[in-house]
Amino acid sequence: MSSINKLLDQDRKIIWHPYSAIHSDLPIFPVKSAQGVRIKLMDGRELIDGMASWWCAIHGYNHPLINQALSDQLENMAHVMFGGLTHQPAVNLARKLVEITPNSLQTVFFSDSGSVAVEVAMKMAIQYWHSKQLPSKQKMLTIRYGYHGDTFGAMSVCDPVNGMHNLFATSLAQQYFADAPNCNFYQACTANDIQPIIEQLEKYHSQIAAVILEPIVQGAGGMRFYSPDYLKRVRELCNQFDVLLILDEIATGFGRTGKLFACQHAKIEPDILCLGKALTGGYMTLAATLTTTEIAQSISNHEPGVFMHGPTFMANPLACAAGLASIDILLDSSWQSKILQIENILKIGLDPCLNFQQVKDVRVLGAIGVVELQNPVDLKTIQPQFVKEGVWLRPFNKLIYIMPPYIINDDELYCLINAMIKIISRI
Repeated sequence: MSSINKLLDQDRKIIWHPYSAIHSDLPIFPVKSAQGVRIKLMDGRELIDGMASWWCAIHGYNHPLINQALSDQLENMAHVMFGGLTHQPAVNLARKLVEITPNSLQTVFFSDSGSVAVEVAMKMAIQYWHSKQLPSKQKMLTIRYGYHGDTFGAMSVCDPVNGMHNLFATSLAQQYFADAPNCNFYQACTANDIQPIIEQLEKYHSQIAAVILEPIVQGAGGMRFYSPDYLKRVRELCNQFDVLLILDEIATGFGRTGKLFACQHAKIEPDILCLGKALTGGYMTLAATLTTTEIAQSISNHEPGVFMHGPTFMANPLACAAGLASIDILLDSSWQSKILQIENILKIGLDPCLNFQQVKDVRVLGAIGVVELQNPVDLKTIQPQFVKEGVWLRPFNKLIYIMPPYIINDDELYCLINAMIKIISRI
């Protein structure tokens, strides 16, 4: 048995992959290394990465400045508990996040993953209303087609019908859901778009701690883009009904939509902001939940006098060092023009897909290109076809999409687009 086959055999016997079965027959491709936008497989093939490793490796792989930041930090310490201790990487990264996010956000809570950042945000909202002597405000309100993570609290605000977690419906906290808007990114928000969330707030605002949304782009729940005007109206409604606004920018943060943060398209500020994925440039798992001074002080000045959360690996020094380096690389680059260039190429390149009968829609925003099919894809057969074309794309359900590293060049991007067109044409 070759070393590759041996590795695959051992993998299938003992390892769970995301959303897979043990002993799964879905194809798995062993990776030897990765550099820039290319993933090198153990069998020698190279793949142009169109996924940025689930949207986080915005600078590509093996970036020398992040490598150096990790090497320098490793000489001091890889980790130290954050309870009762602090360190420069955490302080530097927190200061940077406060500097670049909306002005009202002045405090930072670090955690290990995007799902946990959402859990933290939900707990913050509930504990805040406890501090205001309004303990009945325990529920969350969100919209259909949303996705906020795989832990129990996060699952409860994912779409229970169209999402991935309906198996757990009776085990989850019951939240409130409104129909998602139908206004696309370039349209105004109509009365029909906003009415469902108005109705929920009118009925249940005394029980609702926060509205939680993915701003502008709904990610794993369907890759839907909606109008900034809708987000602006939701901000106004939260103010009107005395409800907090949590924005989940785990997928959209750090430039992906053409703005540094997607909420900037609507020129609004949340009460609580969740960040993750691209925070460390894909190097290490790290997330952050930011909130206002008023919320932080209210929680801290009322019983029990502390915020009730504290991860073991909170503010890991290596991850914080990677995060600070990644943000500096982004801000020191001409990232806005690069995202616009990617957007223009995706719009032109993916447009021919609209001619295929099997395609329902094509949509592009920033460095996100989505082809929605009429029917779900068969991942078992379509994934090897992309690998054969020398590209790495990971379709799901009815969606074949691109979210590449920002450093991708035009030729590499066209390789991804041409592979998509070729394979979609054969479906």
